[in-house]
Amino acid sequence: MTQAPHVLGFQADRQTAQAWAFDRIGERYDEAFPHKDGQLSAVRRLLDLLPPRARILDAGCGTGSPTARQFADAGHSVVGIDISEEMLRLARRDVPEAEFLHRPIEELDASLGEFAAVVAFFSLLMLPRAEIPLALKNIHDLLEPGGHFVLGMVEADLDDTPIQFLGSPVRVSGYMRDELVALVAEAGFEVTELRHLTYAPASAELLPEVQLFLFCRRDGLR
Repeated sequence: MTQAPHVLGFQADRQTAQAWAFDRIGERYDEAFPHKDGQLSAVRRLLDLLPPRARILDAGCGTGSPTARQFADAGHSVVGIDISEEMLRLARRDVPEAEFLHRPIEELDASLGEFAAVVAFFSLLMLPRAEIPLALKNIHDLLEPGGHFVLGMVEADLDDTPIQFLGSPVRVSGYMRDELVALVAEAGFEVTELRHLTYAPASAELLPEVQLFLFCRRDGLR
């Protein structure tokens, strides 16, 4: 593992610092969030909407559990991206039938091809607010006409705020639900449903949080 960057002093660039933090966290992430009820439920709902053998992007795939695993078990073609090499190592180990790429979510482009669906569970919150609209637009542009997007975020009024997360320094952003819905709609999506739940992580280091799940659809036009 690389030496710790000086995150809060900005002596390392932001993306490198975030990747280092999640390399350090590794399997402890799934130990701290062992249930992921909202995420599991969101994927089950999406699976009901997809044709057989759909191509799906897991943007910010982490360890691949449970999301990439759910899609692969359902017979879909899964591409996962993440900035953490350690998270990608775990994902490749546990979901070998999927394809996992080292790529930041803010650098999505047409080289990845088109997808019937994109999911981004708690990955956009790792970006500054100034970068989130472009990330949403890029996700929109990767979807087939009529394609589906499911976004998971933590409800919080934060912008690039430094926190300690499982013993590692990271920077996070969030929105209150009405503001988040408006932001996603501005990126060109139809928001068809909003779900929320209060989640208590298994780790005593983390506080309970309100998780938001937005179910969205791209229009049928190219």
